[in-house]
Amino acid sequence: MRNLFLIGYMGTGKSSVAKFLSEKYGWDVLEMDEMIVRQEGMSITDLFETHGEKHFRDIESNLINEICLQENKVVSCGGGVVLRSQNVDVMKKNGIIVLLSASPETILERVRDDTNRPLLQGNKTVESLREMMEKRR
Repeated sequence: MRNLFLIGYMGTGKSSVAKFLSEKYGWDVLEMDEMIVRQEGMSITDLFETHGEKHFRDIESNLINEICLQENKVVSCGGGVVLRSQNVDVMKKNGIIVLLSASPETILERVRDDTNRPLLQGNKTVESLREMMEKRR
């Protein structure tokens, strides 16, 4: 196996599970959102506001391609990385994809006070989470 890709909607526990698996297997954790913030020098919220979601998704796609050049990494993917089928194809060819899930109610409880999630601005309800999750499924 080359890499382990953790996917799922925001708040499903990707970062927590990545840390656990890293400790268990001795692999490095790559947090895609953190990598993008460092690389771009601005928060994800600022990236969305300044350049738009398409630009952010382009950065995400480029990063997943770079990550796939490495081995033995636990990758906590950004919640929207699966919105592009080419990203999924690249991950399938370079490791195992694990989908983490949680109910909209659980996710809302976990992200309720988080202001760094641009897609939730004005949408912090169980119903809006359910709709976004269904679109991504």
